[in-house]
Amino acid sequence: MNIFKKKSYFSVSGTEEKKKTEKNKKSQEPSIPDGMWIKCNTCKNIIYKKEVTEFKLCPNCGAHFRMSPAERIKIICDEGSFKELDADMSTKNPMNYPDYDKVIKKAKAKSGIKEGVVTGECTIGGFKTVIAIMDSHFMMGSMGSVVGEKITRAIEYSTENELPIIIFTTSGGARMQEGIVSLMQMAKTAEAVGQHDEAGLLYVTVLTDPTTGGVTASFAMLGDIILAEPKALIGFAGQRVIQGTIHQKLPEGFQRAEFQLEHGFVDRIVNREDMRDELISILKLHEAK
Repeated sequence: MNIFKKKSYFSVSGTEEKKKTEKNKKSQEPSIPDGMWIKCNTCKNIIYKKEVTEFKLCPNCGAHFRMSPAERIKIICDEGSFKELDADMSTKNPMNYPDYDKVIKKAKAKSGIKEGVVTGECTIGGFKTVIAIMDSHFMMGSMGSVVGEKITRAIEYSTENELPIIIFTTSGGARMQEGIVSLMQMAKTAEAVGQHDEAGLLYVTVLTDPTTGGVTASFAMLGDIILAEPKALIGFAGQRVIQGTIHQKLPEGFQRAEFQLEHGFVDRIVNREDMRDELISILKLHEAK
């Protein structure tokens, strides 16, 4: 054995210098701030957020991203004309469901509103109307006691003041935390629509993605004119539930707006960029009657 063979050593200071160099390199690399990119669930492309206009459309495939009530008001209502109704109405816990208060608190923080629908009076192209906009960011737009009450009050307000009403729907269905109280809203809203219809007033629904469950089975499909955004999911039960019940494979595009239009459940599919002009045309025709 060669006891005089040179041994290998490593330098602590050398290792530290190497770490510092790597750290400096990383600090010089361009970083991507959080929230600058979004993914389109339709075409799967990653999109620079600034490329998405106020209409919230995918610049690659034209898919319609979900909107908040504030964003919808901005592109639909005449500037400065919107006046909110029942703004302070907030949900309680009628069934004493465990931790429901915490769920509501979290939904308020996420959406920035007090409940899953915003209602109000506005003008659209100069035509006075009542408008209700549901929000999928608030517990997936589920219909509980307050959502049903606010929509019912908005319909009754439009009836009393002889105004048309436009409702933008989006919902995952009835809110399970409120049990039968939630299901009661289906009958209540439908009855209000019936009284509005008896008064000879115009009711327009705009179905956005998704509109399902108890909302579809009540006021969403009772409009005099039913519009829908492209590729919006519209139905009552989910596809897997239906397939499991009938033991048949459903056709391609089942429950999408295009399928519903073909089968007579929707009157017209309107691109979001054209929605305001479409509503103005409808309101103008109604005004001329």
